[in-house]
Amino acid sequence: MNTTSCGSNLLFSRSDWDFGTLSRAFDTIERDALEELNLDIHPVQMEIISSEQMLDAYSSIGMPLMYRHWSFGKHFLHHELLYRKGGRGLAYEIVINSNPCIVYLMEENTMALQALVIAHAALGHNHFFKNNYLFKEWTDASSILSYLDFAKTYIARCEERHGLSAVEDILDTAHALMEQGVFRYRRPPKRSLEKQRQNLRGRLDYEERSYNDLWRTLPPAKGESPADENESKIAERRKSLQLPEENLLYFLEKNSLILEPWQREILRIVRVIAQYFYPQRQTQVMNEGCATFVHYTVMNALFDRGFISEGAMLEILSNHSNVIFQPAFDDPRFSGINPYALGLDIMQDIKRISTAPTDEDRDWFPQIAGNGDWRGTLLDAWANHRDESFIRQYLSPALIRKWRLFQLSDTASEPHYEVASIHNERGYQQIRAALAHSYDIGANRSDIQVVDVDLLGDRHLRLEHKVTDGILLEHSSCEATLRHIRKLWGYQVSLVGVDGHTGAKIYERVSE
Repeated sequence: MNTTSCGSNLLFSRSDWDFGTLSRAFDTIERDALEELNLDIHPVQMEIISSEQMLDAYSSIGMPLMYRHWSFGKHFLHHELLYRKGGRGLAYEIVINSNPCIVYLMEENTMALQALVIAHAALGHNHFFKNNYLFKEWTDASSILSYLDFAKTYIARCEERHGLSAVEDILDTAHALMEQGVFRYRRPPKRSLEKQRQNLRGRLDYEERSYNDLWRTLPPAKGESPADENESKIAERRKSLQLPEENLLYFLEKNSLILEPWQREILRIVRVIAQYFYPQRQTQVMNEGCATFVHYTVMNALFDRGFISEGAMLEILSNHSNVIFQPAFDDPRFSGINPYALGLDIMQDIKRISTAPTDEDRDWFPQIAGNGDWRGTLLDAWANHRDESFIRQYLSPALIRKWRLFQLSDTASEPHYEVASIHNERGYQQIRAALAHSYDIGANRSDIQVVDVDLLGDRHLRLEHKVTDGILLEHSSCEATLRHIRKLWGYQVSLVGVDGHTGAKIYERVSE
């Protein structure tokens, strides 16, 4: 029975808020979420910020501590202009994958919206960050804040010692290569960020003692040319350098002959931050879907128990509807599939399949259909999948029909698109596989790797791009990237594009 009429159980009765109301609401929402969904979360640290501070957080990639760089100011002005002109709203919150989990709440939010944000970020995102395998294996939530503090201080000291322009120059180049500065197919070297920070002084002292400026001017070794080398010698060299290497920043940091120790450390900082965000790019549908499912489930449970009034619940549902709104493909606002909407729909569908399956569900999902344990099924999915595998595993024919999904075939030799699969018996598998593939970052990002370099010879750095589906790199950005790599490497850099299936050479570009 809903007891909102008596008002005795209400968490709040007005739209404005104070810290006492926030604390009381958080305690109740946390208790209900943990009991209702069996969540496992980091301790929570909530901070109230203004709209300008939210814009500032936008500009510095959402982190509470960040080094200075001109691009952050550029982003700040861009977002501020759109916000002031009404072209874009601000996020209701920002949540940091750290331990404790930091949640920024906008001071302009009403109390109803603050309650929604607490359930969404402080509980939903928090649980996902702590329990998903990608975040557990690839990020270090317990020490990221101290590492960012170190990075900010270290780069500031470099600016004092080496000059603002010199530091800005190396940061510009590192940021330009950030996309190719992550480990995608293997785990990064297993050392905590805190240990890396603690070992910094000893590492820099050693590198400064062993660094020899003569390496810059050492002439190439005379004798046989690369063309004269036999395959066994090349293979031995590649093995000693652990080639091929997918992480360009890591390779340059470890092997460039022209970088000074402080420049190597800045490359390390940039790639560590890039790696920190890489799991988030692979789990946007799951992460936002999990947080949205949690806030929707918890808010409805609190309303049913009389903790939230009807007026507040209407406001919560209105904000919830804005979050999951999915424009049609011919709507001017359409910009692709809304990850909040898709994630929430799949998770609510898992709950339906677990509790009230159809015969179709039993055929497609025999392991979970009718098991009655939708909480356990969702907890398992949140812990063990990324977007690509989650969609491939759990997107049902019922949802394909609801979303009216179909697959287009785009063949370069044909003048028109072809509808290859529609939402029917024959098309479900193909549509699900195609949608899942579109969320596979490994398959949809350019695969560029270091394949060879003779450090004792001409030091020519050779990169290889595996071309898939005939998609080549855009010429101007490719040339700019090669220039950035050459700046960090100091010698000639070449990029060869090869067919991903046959290995046949398609093109070659050489840095100027």
